[in-house]
Amino acid sequence: MERFTRGKLAAQSGVNTATVRYYEKRGLLPEPPRSNVGYRMFSTESINRIRFIKQAQELGFSLKEIKELLDLGVTPEATTSDVRNRAVEKIAYIGDKIKRLREMKKSLEVLVESCCNGGSASECPILENLSSESKF
Repeated sequence: MERFTRGKLAAQSGVNTATVRYYEKRGLLPEPPRSNVGYRMFSTESINRIRFIKQAQELGFSLKEIKELLDLGVTPEATTSDVRNRAVEKIAYIGDKIKRLREMKKSLEVLVESCCNGGSASECPILENLSSESKF
């Protein structure tokens, strides 16, 4: 089985060595065996794991959630329903976030409409509104 130093693992995985160190610190990568001279020697499985982490991040999962997903994958009593439920929860979270972002966009559009696009910035209605207690 092929083994990789941290630097080679990072290069093969498309991340930097600081990211590999961080994943190790967060418990996302298992402790690898060491070479005779003390280098950590990672397996091909570590490359797959880092790819899993990056793809899960692309889908919006936090590192804590990713650790939970990885743990589910090696927990004998875990089921596909456990994994599916995590994905369903993430979908709901993303839906709520999209709703909040749309509300933010609408509020900003109202503020931009109130701006006359000229004059002193100290009299800008956008800045005044952001400083006030009222909601947009």
